[in-house]
Amino acid sequence: MTTETLTLAKAVNAALADSLEGDDRVLLMGEDIGKLGGVFRVTDGLQARFGEERVMDAPLAESAIIGTAIGMGYRGFRVVAEIQFDGFIYPAFDQIVAQVAKLHFRSKGRVKVPLTIRVPFGGAIGSVEHHSESPEAYFAHTAGLRVVTASTPQEAYSTLRAAIASDDPVLFFEPKGKYYTKGEVDRSIVRDLDTANVVAAGRDVTVAAYGPTVETALRAAIAAADEGIEIEVIDLRSISPLDVDTVVESVRRTGRLVVAHEAPGEVSVSSELITSVVERAFSSLEAAPERVTGYDTPYPPSAIEHDYLPSLDRILDAVDRTLGRRSSRDELDTSLATTGAAR
Repeated sequence: MTTETLTLAKAVNAALADSLEGDDRVLLMGEDIGKLGGVFRVTDGLQARFGEERVMDAPLAESAIIGTAIGMGYRGFRVVAEIQFDGFIYPAFDQIVAQVAKLHFRSKGRVKVPLTIRVPFGGAIGSVEHHSESPEAYFAHTAGLRVVTASTPQEAYSTLRAAIASDDPVLFFEPKGKYYTKGEVDRSIVRDLDTANVVAAGRDVTVAAYGPTVETALRAAIAAADEGIEIEVIDLRSISPLDVDTVVESVRRTGRLVVAHEAPGEVSVSSELITSVVERAFSSLEAAPERVTGYDTPYPPSAIEHDYLPSLDRILDAVDRTLGRRSSRDELDTSLATTGAAR
């Protein structure tokens, strides 16, 4: 096995380069992805290497990018379209949910749309409004779309290669707050698009997360181990379809579940996963499942975004509650009540 140390951004770049090299039908399209190399420099050097006909700078019009990609898919190309920031995807929403997701079914399988849509998503970069969204639940709700993400450079490389090779339309949500996280990458590993991955084994509590929150969950597992608590961490990887089987199998061993992600909690991935686990493993649960998510508000100004995002302490508090232990939040509520400040 030959590995190299890459940032997550460079792992995405490597996956794009290897896909372009291996299949002449693969094309890249997006705003400033060519000469500039993208706002995060993820596509740096690809236009110079493969030419302007295969790595194309597009107008600042997301619906036009996706609409053009659909037409090229009809003609047999495998387009990788970049949405520059998560909050910019909404102008293309109609194209994605009303066209991309429906064409295969509308044509009774005669038409395939092998389109990959890359979406930098999530927070923790200190950015302005519309640049730190987590819109994955909108698309997970839409039948006909695969929705995946990655938590490490290896996952980014392997998942993107599989997405580009798939005949299904895939939204690939890249955690931009982790673009410069480094890790070992083996380019021979190309994974499937459906399965979750147990990244840390444990017997006491299952914590399921995806994308940028997986690292926080792993840090929670390390911190809990100091108190003799074993947390099993599952990287969901696929948001749609959800690999409920892997989570259910874990919960049947641990008896407890915490789900964490940056997106708001209402009508979310955590809502669906918890419901599915309760339906299938209710008798195994020793406590009510907990979720640790972004709040049900618009994404806040960057100065306070770290209060919005799931943190180590918030995940550990949720773990404590499933174990029947007093959490720091409970102690704060008690303190406020004692001083008359609680409402």
